[in-house]
Amino acid sequence: MASGAELIRQVKDRIAEVDPREVRDRLRPSENGAGSNGASANGAGAAAAKPVVVDVREQHEFEEGHIPGAVHVPRGHLESRIEGASADRSAPIVLYCASGNRSALAADTLERQLGYENVESMTGGITLWKDRGFDVEVPRALTPEQRSRYSRHLLLPEVGLEGQIRLLESKVLLLGAGGLGSPVALYLAAAGVGTLGLVDDDVVDVSNLQRQVIHTGARVGEPKVDSAEEAIRDLNPGVEVVKYNTRLDASNIMEIVEGYDVIVDGVDNFPTRYLLNDATVRLQIPVVSASILGFDGQLAVFKPYDGPCYRCLYPTPPPAELAPSCGANGVLGVLPGTMGLLQATEVIKLVTEAGDPLVGRLVLYDALAASFTELKVRRDPECPICSRPPGEISEEEMGVFPDYEAFCAAAG
Repeated sequence: MASGAELIRQVKDRIAEVDPREVRDRLRPSENGAGSNGASANGAGAAAAKPVVVDVREQHEFEEGHIPGAVHVPRGHLESRIEGASADRSAPIVLYCASGNRSALAADTLERQLGYENVESMTGGITLWKDRGFDVEVPRALTPEQRSRYSRHLLLPEVGLEGQIRLLESKVLLLGAGGLGSPVALYLAAAGVGTLGLVDDDVVDVSNLQRQVIHTGARVGEPKVDSAEEAIRDLNPGVEVVKYNTRLDASNIMEIVEGYDVIVDGVDNFPTRYLLNDATVRLQIPVVSASILGFDGQLAVFKPYDGPCYRCLYPTPPPAELAPSCGANGVLGVLPGTMGLLQATEVIKLVTEAGDPLVGRLVLYDALAASFTELKVRRDPECPICSRPPGEISEEEMGVFPDYEAFCAAAG
């Protein structure tokens, strides 16, 4: 039986190895030209393509410093997680570790057991990479408390350390601290979103408590933004809360929403929704939008220029009798929780770049039937807002649409 050293030698005889300098050059072809230092062991075609670089070291090693842009797939999780880094088995992959031994074994596994066709191990690992003076990225480290708090996220390959740090550095604005805003605020705070903005000019009323779970009976009469802030701080004191005890309108929307990564739409009237749409298309900020009425909910993600905007879906407001803002309407108390949790999920997906957000899709939820229906929604080439470059959208036309006062009056 071969010794460990002999096994590694045999593996290195079978696999392709690549010098750190060539890896560096292939990662920045615009500066050096693809494959400027010659073809790799896999041939000239492999050298011409930018590879997926995979760090197979342990978590603590990765956090101490890694090749910029590298994907972290620990050797012990290689078989179960490599497809998340590169599902295409013909795409070029470069593996590296500390010195080149673990990456060689990993390359052998990918080729012989998983069928990957274009795999290389970087000789000398990151040790030789550093010796050559090449750039190393040192990610933000989590504190011991954060590592414990977010431990279940760290176990998910779709989130992991990189995704959790994105959450910690993200800024999300919630329009409304009511039925939809309540579960969204609680779960985004729990997930570790670094900054939560809250826009609401209302106070807590006893009638809110049936569905607005972020508030309590002891805080009846308090501004909702203050009540929500208290609940968020109790849940996760590391979250920064920015309060806007005001109503969103044309005079303040650009100042309030600018600088946020994602907007969560929990408003209950169409004028604000049209205004929000036009401002976020102009600023190119994605909006996670939901609405509720009775036993029914709707959910969509409007990501400017990647999919349709709100006006593409609703060029004009729906019939007056279906507009919640035109009068008091009943709502099942748990329905905002269902839709709000779906909103929070979409926010996390957008921030971490995991999964497939609901861009270009509208989800309808019927609580009585316990059914979901998905509809495809396309961009309108004649849309008055998103059919043009953002710089052409003037402040004077933002939020303009058919007379809403007359529209609501029709509801009687």
